Amino acid sequence: MSNTFDRLGYGTYKLADGEECVGGVAHAIETGYRHIDTAQGYDNEASVSVGIDRTDVGREDLFVATKLSTGNLSYDDATATARVSRDRLGVDSIDLLYVHWPINTYDPEETLPALDDLVDDGVVDRIGLSNFQPDQLDEAIDRLDHDVFAHQVECHPLLQQEKLRERAAEHDHWLVAYSPIARNRVADVDVLQEIAAAHDASPAQVSLAWLLSKDRVAPIPKAADFDHVEANWAAREIDLTADEIGRIDTLDRGERIVDFEEAPWNHE
Repeated sequence: MSNTFDRLGYGTYKLADGEECVGGVAHAIETGYRHIDTAQGYDNEASVSVGIDRTDVGREDLFVATKLSTGNLSYDDATATARVSRDRLGVDSIDLLYVHWPINTYDPEETLPALDDLVDDGVVDRIGLSNFQPDQLDEAIDRLDHDVFAHQVECHPLLQQEKLRERAAEHDHWLVAYSPIARNRVADVDVLQEIAAAHDASPAQVSLAWLLSKDRVAPIPKAADFDHVEANWAAREIDLTADEIGRIDTLDRGERIVDFEEAPWNHE
């Protein structure tokens, strides 16, 4: 198994295929990021590869994750398209492959054996799940032969995912937090503004620092603007006090940024 997982990752959602993605990935790597997150559905895996090639950092020093699209979750489609993603990314094996959403063609009896076989065949190093509800997560963990390395969900101070964070600690996998600054809705939260002022930081940086203070949580902020990419990286240096962490812990509103009718939590 290659490559070390870095907790603060660089998300590439909505980075357009082409120079925006290529330049963004290259700049993120030059800033210090070593964990790059993409997906088949982002249509930018090839650009991620070109961005990596634009830097002096070798693939062996990077952790590259991608996700199976919801139409590619039958056994045959999952195993075939994972190989296409591997080739597009220009890697010998995908460090981490997620099921993006347990909807549409997701079938535990087909999808999960495909993930196991992709690991056995050396196409994928680690298995990930994304946007699973607790019962779906438990079922998948029970069915899979290989361990789940990560579960990726929306997580930020306004949606703290306590149950899923508890499961991550219990099962010893990472909770990878997408939309970790709630598309900057955190900027309007008084408590985060106050704590940010005390650290000469922004509410977004405080949100990332709060996530990094939690056990087994790994935020993957997406940013196209180079200054934002660097500001996100600097959040690693913010040392929140126990009191500040406690104040942020009270902010959970169950407020989702990513929500749609077919989402698993709308069909409980």
